[in-house]
Amino acid sequence: MDYQKLGLKVGVEVHRQLDTSRKLFCNCPTEPREGGETVKITRFLREAQSELGAVDPAALFESKKRKKIVYHVNTYNTCLVEMDEEPPHPLNPEAVETALTIALLFNATPVDEIHVMRKIVIDGSNTSGFQRTCVVALGGSLVVDGKEIPIQTITLEEDAARIMSTGHGYVEYDLSRLGIPLIEVSTAPVINSPAEAVKVAKAIGNVLRATRKVKRGLGTVRQDLNVSISGGALTEIKGVQELQLISSVVENEVVRQLHLLEISKELRKRLGGETLPPFSYVDATEIFRNTRSKMLRSKLEAGGKALAVKLPMFAGLLSREAAKGVRLGAELAGHARAWAEVEGLLHTDELPGYGVSAEEVAALKKAVGAGEMDAVVVVVDELGKAVEGLRAVYARACEAVEGVPGETRAARPDGLTVYMRPRPGAARMYPETDIPPVPVSSDYLESLRARLPEPLEATAEKLARRHGLSRQLVEGLIDDEREELFTKIVESHSLSPTVVASVLTETITSLKREGLAVESLTDQKLVEVFKALAEGIYSKEAVPDVLRWLCSHPEAAVDEAVKNLGLGAVSTESVEAEVMAMVMAHSSEVEDPRLANRLMGDLMKKYRGKIDGKQLHGMVLQAIERVKSAEKT
Repeated sequence: MDYQKLGLKVGVEVHRQLDTSRKLFCNCPTEPREGGETVKITRFLREAQSELGAVDPAALFESKKRKKIVYHVNTYNTCLVEMDEEPPHPLNPEAVETALTIALLFNATPVDEIHVMRKIVIDGSNTSGFQRTCVVALGGSLVVDGKEIPIQTITLEEDAARIMSTGHGYVEYDLSRLGIPLIEVSTAPVINSPAEAVKVAKAIGNVLRATRKVKRGLGTVRQDLNVSISGGALTEIKGVQELQLISSVVENEVVRQLHLLEISKELRKRLGGETLPPFSYVDATEIFRNTRSKMLRSKLEAGGKALAVKLPMFAGLLSREAAKGVRLGAELAGHARAWAEVEGLLHTDELPGYGVSAEEVAALKKAVGAGEMDAVVVVVDELGKAVEGLRAVYARACEAVEGVPGETRAARPDGLTVYMRPRPGAARMYPETDIPPVPVSSDYLESLRARLPEPLEATAEKLARRHGLSRQLVEGLIDDEREELFTKIVESHSLSPTVVASVLTETITSLKREGLAVESLTDQKLVEVFKALAEGIYSKEAVPDVLRWLCSHPEAAVDEAVKNLGLGAVSTESVEAEVMAMVMAHSSEVEDPRLANRLMGDLMKKYRGKIDGKQLHGMVLQAIERVKSAEKT
């Protein structure tokens, strides 16, 4: 695909938690920990007008759901500030210093005063109905593959609460994450390919990590993308967790927008320049009263209604698929789900099917007055939700005639995206009046410039030179963000740096490919694994087995893994005696160069993981030489 010709423009926003001792606007710790009293509080949030009397469309969208929001509060890392029962404290100076250090690493221009703003967010992820955020620097750049990538803004903000569960009419959040300092680095939309987007996000991440002041691990980093093509629209894609997923997300968004442009062109041709008529629906409940469709029957038996709307000239376009999962029908279903929590949606492009008969389809088309070129969409749910869901479907169908709508979408693990909400407007931001501004003096900036951290490239060179590591292992440690852990382990224990690096990169990657929960292998647990290895409790050959067992038993300790795997220290003297006995039993073959390997095969079945293979092989060779010498004398 020629992305240059398509006019692809991508902007990347990298969000990363800062590793500070306390949260951004209170004294609660940022590290999660079990314990403390746990309580629940319930809230309902609604939209509010800006200072100019405008209502943000994204806030209006969320407020229409009228969800009950339940917050889980752990008193160890949550206080009255997170509960919105106490005014926020002044900005955390440690977080401010880290944010300004990052700005200087990008050669950005820090602001003279840091002013906190309120950004309206009423999906429940913040108890106050807004997120506190502040711009710390503007401009700056980084170079990726010889190309300068401008940085637009560097922002410091509070992280949102973590969603725990959601259901009909409610959502539950854990407040432990709320308020953790979060840095956001946003680029200009100058990225022109999916591969380049990955490289830029990685390069930004490397600059952030150079401070040694960012958290790592699942949930501490995410990327948002702003994607558009010529003739399309700016789409904001939220929550790309994996770096390598960026490429797939951008590729799929280009395919989606091209597909919608083709459909728009076809619809305009079919409609002859006419627009769709005003929204109206038909109650089709009686048509499906005796249906064999399990989905329809269960909804109707629960008291739901089957409502239908005609989409003039849409026949065949709802099921047309540009790529797996990229269909206009999926777009309509996404809007019904987002605006009204409606899941039961069918359309005539996929019927008869799903238990719906040809006779029911014919009756449905007759009821709405649909012709051969028209499509019909059916929504089945309680009356209010069904009407709202069908209204959202029709609004999205009207947008399909015009082209590609600008909107906010959420990234999925498969690289596709789903509709989240409309894009926010200017009414979303207004000043925070409870927090005084923070002046940024030139003397302070000079002091920060004098102690800027070294880039990761310099760290990589030092690792390779000091520990004799290959470039591949060094890059693996850097990419997996384990270079500091590696240094801590090799400086604390007499272990081969190559062995430690290989385990931290290649072995853990291999276990992840097996589908194991490698995220349970915390730094502390890995330190314990290597400590046991250094103490000779097991050999390096057993490390993958130990890690594999620990992945399946995340709460267990290393000594439990050793016990369950039948590892543990063995007497060197007893092993040497057994080796000598085996060699003596094959004394007639001691001149055969293949004897050592044959004996090793049997010995490793018994001692794999209990004694180092190299050490065991040395015992075998030594025993063979002794027997040879004895026979000569």
